[in-house]
Amino acid sequence: MAAAAAAAELKWKNTALLVIDMQKDFILPGGPMHVRGGESIVANVIKAVQVSRNRTIPIIWVVREHDPFGRDVELFRRHLYDSAEKPKPTSKGTVGAELVDGLVIEEGDYKLVKTRFSAFFNTHLNSYLHCAGVTNLVIIGVQTPNCIRQTVFDAVALDYKTVTVIVDATAAATPDIHIANVVDMTNIGVATPTMQEWCDI
Repeated sequence: MAAAAAAAELKWKNTALLVIDMQKDFILPGGPMHVRGGESIVANVIKAVQVSRNRTIPIIWVVREHDPFGRDVELFRRHLYDSAEKPKPTSKGTVGAELVDGLVIEEGDYKLVKTRFSAFFNTHLNSYLHCAGVTNLVIIGVQTPNCIRQTVFDAVALDYKTVTVIVDATAAATPDIHIANVVDMTNIGVATPTMQEWCDI
């Protein structure tokens, strides 16, 4: 058993799991940034995190946390922060910015805050991963055409050795949008296994 665990740890030594935007404002119905396909992947995201912990894969929780006045938000979204009555999407410290139930940041995990689609844009993610010796990324979360796709394309541009998107642990507003973006990512060399296929690797 110890030998098997050591072999598994060595196999996944240079891999990290990025869990992107699994926050209540994105996932729960009625949330101001609700992604319709988000709820359907929660169980698989939880499973991917559990499998990663078993494989001693480091987990990076990538989240949006915005200034409540919208001063760090994309220009096209700033109107969402104008009104005093409206909930301010994923504002720091709000319930909507919290991870959905079942997902917990544990000791040893890493939390990265971003304010744009890509987890690499204006963050220190690349430096952090390089310092940790990470060359392979596994990416899950929401949503496929925006934060998943932008992060994936940046990871490919930055020459990460392998980039994997677990197709049923990521989601978009509709299945068609999800599939179209998965095809685009597959065409640039990204691995796109199902949850079960990834567990069986």
